[in-house]
Amino acid sequence: MSTTTNLPSFGSRISLAIGAFFKILGDAQYAARVRDDGIGPLSAPTPTPAPAPAPAAAPLREATPDAALQLLSLFQREARLIDFTQENLSAYSDADIGAAARVVHEGCAKVLREHFTIDAIRSEAEGSRVTLAEGFDAAAVRLTGNVVGKAPFTGTLSHRGWRATSVRLPKLAEAHDAKVLAAAEVEL
Repeated sequence: MSTTTNLPSFGSRISLAIGAFFKILGDAQYAARVRDDGIGPLSAPTPTPAPAPAPAAAPLREATPDAALQLLSLFQREARLIDFTQENLSAYSDADIGAAARVVHEGCAKVLREHFTIDAIRSEAEGSRVTLAEGFDAAAVRLTGNVVGKAPFTGTLSHRGWRATSVRLPKLAEAHDAKVLAAAEVEL
């Protein structure tokens, strides 16, 4: 039901992926829903009904990577996120990984608090029954499960969703190379 004009940017997808990653680590019920609903990489793909023909897509605009690279750099500086994801974790115990994840979580949360205002899309508690009236914002609410017919739809809220209401990334100097996410360090 969504159109390409309302798809999240690369930077927004990074934020969503990180949030989902930590939500799955910390909430076994949510992880089971992701697996069972067929919405994540933990589940086998489930057949979905053929969608109705989409209206003509609006022209796509080129996304510049500088803001996404800047965000990655901030996550690395405050949370060592790239170090964490590039590390082979097979040699570590779950307790060691959990301790490292806590540091990464705290740093990522700090970056999000400092540089974004993020609000829930839906105010109801997860697990609540909700009704979506005709004309609901299909870019902000994704229907899952057996989607048949037209709105109004009544279902269970499995995730409240997140919306960035403001972004406060630092300005970059013209000569700044945003591709350098973390400089190599040489101790003398």
